[in-house]
Amino acid sequence: MKTTIDLPEDELAEVMKHTKAKTKTEAVARAVADFNQRHRMAALTRHLGTFKDFMTQADLKRMREDGAHRT
Repeated sequence: MKTTIDLPEDELAEVMKHTKAKTKTEAVARAVADFNQRHRMAALTRHLGTFKDFMTQADLKRMREDGAHRT
């Protein structure tokens, strides 16, 4: 998709340096992809600790003491 945007030259140069992109388009695409990935990961981390069916620390300790983890 073609889009015309006005970016500060120094910021774009820094993005190109960090991403090792050869073109401005590649640098912007990588920066947008990284931004999206970080937000997806943040959304996942909001769910940490909310799963009721996961093993608790006490369950894990009990399993280890019983030797149930050995096959």
